[in-house]
Amino acid sequence: MPVKLSEEEFDRIVAHAVDRIPPEIRQHLENIVITVKKRPSRQMMREMGMHPDDYPLGLFQGVPLIERSATIPPLYPDMIYLFQEPLEEICDTREELEEEIEVTVVHEVAHYIGMTEERLAELGYG
Repeated sequence: MPVKLSEEEFDRIVAHAVDRIPPEIRQHLENIVITVKKRPSRQMMREMGMHPDDYPLGLFQGVPLIERSATIPPLYPDMIYLFQEPLEEICDTREELEEEIEVTVVHEVAHYIGMTEERLAELGYG
């Protein structure tokens, strides 16, 4: 049976999961806003090229570090969206949910910093 939490409980689990992320990755969260939505919007789904029945667990929106210009700063803050309902639907326990949130945030930060899948695997997220 999927885990179902209040928004406040989910936010607490997100904070705890972020605290567990290795410092090598967590240091890059200083300038990223992490926000929780129940599900991605239709527009987000279109932008990701996803079918309406497929729901991502998270999404990075922003300009990856490897694509940044020293002379032209990004117009908007970098964001990581976590999608509460899809995350809850794939987890049977709070502990599993916390682990899945951690993995999701790490993967979204990896998109931001240009980390390879190999490095993620070395850190135990592959």
